[in-house]
Amino acid sequence: MSDLEALAAELETLAGRLRSGELEGAQAAEAVERAAELAARLGAQLDAAARDAERGDLEGQERLL
Repeated sequence: MSDLEALAAELETLAGRLRSGELEGAQAAEAVERAAELAARLGAQLDAAARDAERGDLEGQERLL
């Protein structure tokens, strides 16, 4: 399982717990903070992957020029 998949799985699990209503008060607040942290990490990794892919496309074009 990749790091992205692991983060996404944890976020999905956490979101399910929040939707279920099983968490109250401080637990729910901590879960929301953790979800925000996971989402930020996922976003950063996806942005980095997109930049890497874009850079790879540009390298191929440079060779053609």
